[in-house]
Amino acid sequence: MSESTTAISPDQSEQQAIFNLQRVYLKDCSLEIPEAPTIFIEGAEPKLQFELDTSDLDLGQDLCEVSIRCTVTCQMGEKVGFLIEATQAAIFEIKGVSEEQRVLLKGISCPNIVYPYLRANMADVVQRSSFPPVHLAEINWEAFFQQKMARLAAQSAASGTTDSGIILPH
Repeated sequence: MSESTTAISPDQSEQQAIFNLQRVYLKDCSLEIPEAPTIFIEGAEPKLQFELDTSDLDLGQDLCEVSIRCTVTCQMGEKVGFLIEATQAAIFEIKGVSEEQRVLLKGISCPNIVYPYLRANMADVVQRSSFPPVHLAEINWEAFFQQKMARLAAQSAASGTTDSGIILPH
């Protein structure tokens, strides 16, 4: 009895899904201590304010950059103790998935991978500037993504537009 095998070319087979992290990098980081050195002498209680947002950029060839920008402002009484703003980014290869899956990967999975690097970098910079390190809280990126999508939908409804916001040339 002889066996026969049929070779399937890549064009005939189903495309395999690919999700790879290519590179993680600190894209931008800025620290300001406008009241130094007097802020170190005064003993006011620090109050922290956080702002966080994500963005993504298509780089072509199934590559995209996903970044997280975080701003932390430390108020000490009426003065600003410090202001740190950092953007941590990464390049991902995403291939062989539907557009819906791609949006979910960029909005949930990618930030989940990038965020620990941002947390570590911000804590290190703040601590090296003679303040106690800022430990950013863990984030449920699925809930964050859903809130962001709801906010964008509400803004679109309020402005009376239903398009994606992408402007194509005529």
